[in-house]
Amino acid sequence: MTRRYRGAVLALAGALAVLLGTAVAPAQAAGYRYWSFWERDGGAWTYASTGPSQTRPDDGAVQGFRFAVSADSKDATQPRGAADFAAICADTPAKDGTKRVALVIDSGTAQDAPSGETPPKPRTVCAQVGADATSADALAAVAKPLRYDSNALLCAISGYPRTGCGEQVAGKASKTAAPSAKSSGSGSSGPSVGVIAGVAAVAALGVGAIWQARRRRG
Repeated sequence: MTRRYRGAVLALAGALAVLLGTAVAPAQAAGYRYWSFWERDGGAWTYASTGPSQTRPDDGAVQGFRFAVSADSKDATQPRGAADFAAICADTPAKDGTKRVALVIDSGTAQDAPSGETPPKPRTVCAQVGADATSADALAAVAKPLRYDSNALLCAISGYPRTGCGEQVAGKASKTAAPSAKSSGSGSSGPSVGVIAGVAAVAALGVGAIWQARRRRG
């Protein structure tokens, strides 16, 4: 095999490796580090549709707060630990003119923590507040100091984290696979049409280069 012929083959192999590697590489998406707000519904967590300051829970409600890196509400991480109202508020008797709200406060993991900070352990607490109190009022009654930004976004619970508020975190692996050649719902996990076309084009160029090398050699 001549040097020119061998060089063409190696170039073709390298191009194919790059294209195929691109086809199977996981998609990357930016995430955001923040406290998400949850409501307990039928034994399962549901991402709250309104913020804590706009939500007025009933007596006996269970609500959760989770600090984590998430791309959006569909990607958000749920609070961990037991979430039973009777257990959390067992030592808080009912009182006229008030309501009890069970709160699950999960500061997340070290992986989600800002640099230099250690997340507190998850905890549960029963907030007894006025009948018209919001979820933000309930949280303030048991988990001060709270910190909000100028847009009323909850930034810190019990002083955690010390700094930052909903900042973007780059390089979070997306849970959604890259579109495939049959992305209309067939379930195919093969490389996309664009990648296949690219591979074919590089292969054609490589064959042409090899033919030219052999022709000059002859």
